[in-house]
Amino acid sequence: MNEILEQALLFDFYGELLTEHQKEIYEQFVLEDLSLGEIAKETGISRQGVYDLIKRCNKILQEYEEKLHLVEKFLKIKSKVHQIDSILNDYQETDSRKMAEEIRKISGEIIEEL
Repeated sequence: MNEILEQALLFDFYGELLTEHQKEIYEQFVLEDLSLGEIAKETGISRQGVYDLIKRCNKILQEYEEKLHLVEKFLKIKSKVHQIDSILNDYQETDSRKMAEEIRKISGEIIEEL
């Protein structure tokens, strides 16, 4: 997974656990794609201060993920839903009993993830 996507997912899942100041700056960097200089100018802090804050936020969000694994579970479930979708797309080429067994297996895996 690329770094920007990972940062965005971590922010989506754990961003509310950051302070308002951290959320504002991290969102500008990751979601709005502003440069360190642009954020520094807008917030009135140094470019280095913005950089340090973003690094600190990355570390905090990674630590939450290491403990809770919500992003990991989300990605696994998303993959399994895509598998179900693929099975349903191939419905005409598969007998219905085999398709039902595959969907039951995948849905069981999803339930285990939850």
